[in-house]
Amino acid sequence: MIERAKQRTGKIGFFSVGHATYWHQFEGLLDNLMGYHRDTIRLVEANGVQIVDYGMVDSSEKAFATAAKMQQDGLDVIFCNMITYATSSTFAPILREVNRPVVLLALQPLSRLDYTKASTFMQLENDNICSVPEFTGVAIRFGKKVADVIIGMLYHDERAKREIAQWCEIAKVLHDLRGARIGLMGHVLEAMYDMHADPTAVSAAFGVHVPLLEIEDAVQLYRQVTPSEIAQKEELIRREFDMPDPKSDPVTRKLTKEDLTQAAHAAVALDKLIQAYNLTGLAYYYEGEPGSIQRQVVSSFIVGNSILNAQGIPMCGEYDVKTCIAMLIMDRLNIGGSFAEFHPLDFEEDFILVGHDGPHHIAIAEDKPILRSLIKYHGKPGSGASVEFKLKEGPITMLGITQTENGKFRFIIGEGESRKGPIPPTGNTNTRGFFKPNTRDFIKKWVLEGPTHHYALGIGHHAETIKKIADVLGIDSVIIRG
Repeated sequence: MIERAKQRTGKIGFFSVGHATYWHQFEGLLDNLMGYHRDTIRLVEANGVQIVDYGMVDSSEKAFATAAKMQQDGLDVIFCNMITYATSSTFAPILREVNRPVVLLALQPLSRLDYTKASTFMQLENDNICSVPEFTGVAIRFGKKVADVIIGMLYHDERAKREIAQWCEIAKVLHDLRGARIGLMGHVLEAMYDMHADPTAVSAAFGVHVPLLEIEDAVQLYRQVTPSEIAQKEELIRREFDMPDPKSDPVTRKLTKEDLTQAAHAAVALDKLIQAYNLTGLAYYYEGEPGSIQRQVVSSFIVGNSILNAQGIPMCGEYDVKTCIAMLIMDRLNIGGSFAEFHPLDFEEDFILVGHDGPHHIAIAEDKPILRSLIKYHGKPGSGASVEFKLKEGPITMLGITQTENGKFRFIIGEGESRKGPIPPTGNTNTRGFFKPNTRDFIKKWVLEGPTHHYALGIGHHAETIKKIADVLGIDSVIIRG
């Protein structure tokens, strides 16, 4: 029930191409084609994106002028509408000058020509595929690559609609990656070699900025929180979470009033931190001296993190900036993006527990998430409120971002299924993850690709979409197949 802090959107540049010679040869053809142009724009706009319409580009001169405009407009994706045959001179300058993914739309108005009444005019109205190979061939000669070609019908074609929607979702990811501010606060949990990442390399690969924050930045804001702000946050937490009695784990107990108040206090401080530093997300880890306010603050972030995740602000523990970016990608695809790792296998029912002791995306929880008080956080200092929930039942996708020996980033992507069933009542999130051909073999393939031990977890099957995002960013990727 928690609303996003910022609505998802993307900015798509849209232009149609044609052959100017046709316009004086076939009266009315241009008017008809521009009608199809407007219908295609409406098809794209239905996916909640902003369109910048550059109209008809039917000469190289118009192509250069359009490219100049595009460079100023902050586009995320470009749709080139193959509305009839066009020479590649209408396309090549845009491809060369504008560094954005270009998708060719070849959407035919008729499902077939009426062969009893067929004419050159009718053919030209439906010649959407004719120059596609010319365009893709020229792209390769330019050392470029067309991001995708969507072939289908302009009307009543569900597959074409899905493919357009996929690129609109990708545009929303690219829109918020570019210029995102993914804060880093503290340090890597000592001895986790896979967590280290160079902020400059992160900026180069993803187009983000990585502000480096001090724990005192959070402490200072924590001290400014008022009792009324704490009370309001407590009310939100009571509304969004269940607080049951403990079960089998002696580390857990029913959420105490003290832990609730502390979690609310830290959550308000996190809100202020996000606002003060204009953060898109945050990865952090800090231990602090026993009894210090630094430890008190940083060990109380879990509940606030989960609320912020639901608002579209990825919060990631253990200083894992790579997974924070993976969580941002999943959130902007509107599929969640919880901070996750693998837990024990169940060899009898062939599944593995998938979860973590840290922040999760409440929007993809099955039923209300649970809060428990923990008398200790395993493997870390501190105690207090912790979040436990099951993921929604159904298909799931995992995105891990790792690095190779030369420092290059790499996406490791997998798909599985979350099914209902008991999970350990440990105050940590878990779900039952099932994978093909069987969970043991899938996990073996996953770990042999050299991932980090964390990944972002989302709902639905979106491996192909995420791979296209990797391709657009120039990042190597692999999909673990069953």
